[in-house]
Amino acid sequence: MEQNKEMTASESLQLITETFNKNRKDILRSSAKFFIFWGALLTAISLIIYLLWHFKGNPSWNFLWFAMPVIGYPLAALMGRYKDGQPQNEVSKMLGGVWGVFGAFAITLSAIAILLVPMNVTLIIVIIMGLAECMSGVLLKNWPIIIAGFLLGVGGAVFAMLVKGEGQLLIFTLGGILLLLTGCIMKLQYK
Repeated sequence: MEQNKEMTASESLQLITETFNKNRKDILRSSAKFFIFWGALLTAISLIIYLLWHFKGNPSWNFLWFAMPVIGYPLAALMGRYKDGQPQNEVSKMLGGVWGVFGAFAITLSAIAILLVPMNVTLIIVIIMGLAECMSGVLLKNWPIIIAGFLLGVGGAVFAMLVKGEGQLLIFTLGGILLLLTGCIMKLQYK
């Protein structure tokens, strides 16, 4: 004979907490490949632009930055964010929103700097990129992501103020390496 048992408030809260933690771990496990992918792409593109600018002496190679979303977004879509049957929840939607807003700001500010108002785009983008990574870490309650984002945003801002010319591109190489390492740490943490 089956009994209907109502859950107590503490049992209900415990179930919600366990479900949230399981979803958070699933998101971290799934997100690791995207941190690795975007980190590798950022590292490769920043190094290519740096080398071309350094050896050709022409900053117009910076237009290659626009190749990053053209290459990255379709490949990320092909990788299938929720391919593993993981349900999309509020945390995963917020993460997508954080990085979507970062991408929109980065592209828009770059276009404004090219077309309208010269500005230190490296400084601005590295700060908002570090902020986006920190916010991701806070949402996922993951210290390696928070620390990497803080190092990128604050360290990158200092670097961008001290270094001029093509040397500034190396901060994005470091940023790509930080994203890549963060993804590897996540992969190890949540096998």
